[in-house]
Amino acid sequence: MNDAPATEDLVWHRVHPVTPLVRGWTVIAVLLVVVGQQTLNGLPEGENLLEGDRWWMILLGILAVGLVGLGYSALAWRMTSYAVDDESVHLRTGVLFRQQRRARLDRLQAVDVVQPLLARFFGLAELKLEVAGGADSGVKLGFLKEAEANRLRNDLLARAAGLRVGRERPAGAPAATAGVADAAVGEPDGAVPTGSSASAPLAPEAPEQPVTAVGPGRLVASLLRSGATVGLVLGILAIAGVVVGTREIGVLFSALPAVLGFGGYLFSRFTGEFGFRSAISPDGIRLRHGLLETRSQTIPPGRVQAVRLRQGPFWRGPDWWRVDVNVAGYGLSTDGGTDTKSVLLPVGTRDEALAALWLVLPDLGTPDPRALLDEGLSGLDAGEHFVVSPRRARLLDPLSWRRNGFTVTDRALVLRGGRVFRSLVVVPHERTQSLGLEQGPLQRRFDVATFAVHSTPGPIAPKAAHLDSADAARLLDTQAARAREARAHAGPELWMRRDDVPLGERA
Repeated sequence: MNDAPATEDLVWHRVHPVTPLVRGWTVIAVLLVVVGQQTLNGLPEGENLLEGDRWWMILLGILAVGLVGLGYSALAWRMTSYAVDDESVHLRTGVLFRQQRRARLDRLQAVDVVQPLLARFFGLAELKLEVAGGADSGVKLGFLKEAEANRLRNDLLARAAGLRVGRERPAGAPAATAGVADAAVGEPDGAVPTGSSASAPLAPEAPEQPVTAVGPGRLVASLLRSGATVGLVLGILAIAGVVVGTREIGVLFSALPAVLGFGGYLFSRFTGEFGFRSAISPDGIRLRHGLLETRSQTIPPGRVQAVRLRQGPFWRGPDWWRVDVNVAGYGLSTDGGTDTKSVLLPVGTRDEALAALWLVLPDLGTPDPRALLDEGLSGLDAGEHFVVSPRRARLLDPLSWRRNGFTVTDRALVLRGGRVFRSLVVVPHERTQSLGLEQGPLQRRFDVATFAVHSTPGPIAPKAAHLDSADAARLLDTQAARAREARAHAGPELWMRRDDVPLGERA
């Protein structure tokens, strides 16, 4: 993401006029939550924030603040516009301080079409572009009509792939100016209303092949078998025991935030991962999920930095696995781990988890990939493929030392770890950012070290703990050489570029 000066020949568009209403209601929602929390906190002391005539004063205050928030959202909408060219997406924002930002399409990491609950009533969607950069590197174009958001996503993915997209010529425009429209009458700063036919994208949606789908029954069962549910049940039983033993009802109010925290986490997981489906297309990996807020993600080829298959102790029976990914631009979850952007499969059988891995890395670079992965998922000690921690490491890690290990294929580095929570991390060689060795004072005493792969921010921190120091040092040198070699032969950022072949003439 770069700040960029205005370009004279860009055609600027506005987002949908209903956008202020879709965004402004959140101010009222936050105020209602605050009032509800204050009311609940005061009940044990006999204080009711809404008793008497105070309720209508609070209601008027909420409405007044809501109107101010709606007015500011309307002003922000008036000052927001976007434009697209063959290389970048441009966004102009700011009420007091104007800013223009540019997202390069050759750095595009993912494209999401997001529909919050209220936006779905109006048939609107927000287009989110994630590019390689810092924590605030993304661009959000919203809200647009759902069909327009999908059409723009297809157009941007085609441009990011290096395809030359044909453009419609505005009515009455001469051939020399096709693709560039005059500013609409009455629109300041040359912004064209959303939905205008000027420079309309013509890229068709790429075909897709479905891969996996997670039904509601399995999702609910996986949540019931999760550690959060076990913690919630144990917490409720403990609270009930304390109340019965002390006969103090106030304990319920004191423990309510913890119960709501567990319940909120489970509810967020259910609504965020509901209806999960994955597919593969020339555009990349496509993911769709969500109950209240629906999200349609597209991750272009080669943008996944690392993949992790993970299994908790309560998923052993059905042999279920969860698959997460690191994607540059998505970053870390900001809401306590309930962010579903980096989920490639919320729950699935071993075969489905491996199918999700093949979406990222179809060729693992080994003659028998299934045997290697089975050993990595559930094996112990040094088998046919893995180098593991030495026996002396059992004093440092008595539970997992027999699981900790690594193996290397022609295409990827595979790291294994965890005894209670099993994990298998796969890092393509060309996606290695940097490498490191970690050795604490006790590790020096036992002549072991932890090998770390530094990936982009995300849920995965690839490591192989407590390796023999000589094995870790050797892996550091050889993996650095493999990463350099893989990057030298990696495909282009514009992964489907074919010079002099317009989109409409592709095979």
